[in-house]
Amino acid sequence: MDTRSQISEFLTSRRAKISPQQAGLSSYGTRRVPGLRRTEVAQLAGVSVEYYSRLERGDLSGASDHVLGALASALQLNDEERIHLEDLARAAGPRPRRRRRPAPSQVRPSVQRLLDSMTGAPAFVKNGLCDVLATNALGRALLAPMFDAARGAIPNHARFTFFDPRSHEFWGNWDSAADVTVALLHAQAGRDPYDKDLTDLIGELSTRSDDFRVRWARHDVRQHHLGRKSVRHPVVGELHLTYESLDLATDGLTLVAYGAQPATDSDDKLRLLAGWAGTLDHATASHTPTAAPPPTTAGSATAPPLSTSAV
Repeated sequence: MDTRSQISEFLTSRRAKISPQQAGLSSYGTRRVPGLRRTEVAQLAGVSVEYYSRLERGDLSGASDHVLGALASALQLNDEERIHLEDLARAAGPRPRRRRRPAPSQVRPSVQRLLDSMTGAPAFVKNGLCDVLATNALGRALLAPMFDAARGAIPNHARFTFFDPRSHEFWGNWDSAADVTVALLHAQAGRDPYDKDLTDLIGELSTRSDDFRVRWARHDVRQHHLGRKSVRHPVVGELHLTYESLDLATDGLTLVAYGAQPATDSDDKLRLLAGWAGTLDHATASHTPTAAPPPTTAGSATAPPLSTSAV
């Protein structure tokens, strides 16, 4: 990925989102494109037009913290966008002699034990490429369609969302899930633009998915801290969940845990899913897409087993 292009496209896309009225400026003349002009951004940031034009051409090298802060204020960047701008500025500096240490492809045993101790909440560990590297039993059960689609390979949120038709049924709001996935990858690209695995993944997604290309061009960014997500699980039906994430700084990984509001239909279904997960062989469930049928409870119909058919 070309850092200069990322910077240029990010700044241009943010400038296009701000109207003169939103920036407290008077609108004058005919505007050929939406948003602010370069001259207006320069005025708001307190820099010359020539200097801002250089920045928007992708040259953030040498930009001070003061300039970055003024630019972020002028473009009304949120906290996540400010962090992304700072990441891009660091990437625009002299290229480090050594690449960042690549994120591990598996988790440490102590992290797996932590996951396994979380018996009441679906949880998994992912890397910056949105690979699911490890889960607890309930997390494996929740993400069973994603594991099924991976056919024994490492499941990946982006590949599942953009390549597998089942994702449109699984994600309760597919557009939102797709937007967040792309925004997470954009943020990761700003942090480590020289990651070949990430570059290859972006290239694969861009080549094979129009939906991905459209979203990538927006240059939205996201940090995976907390939020809400709805899924339509093939065994227990629709679940409305919240999630929280915890950075595993030593490993460069993220632990994500889901939960449901107590005494809700989703809470009941999560308990049913936990019962189903308990019937799976845990060692197999953590590493393969094999699924077993859910248990039968008195007075209720047996839920259908999860299909493992290829797409």
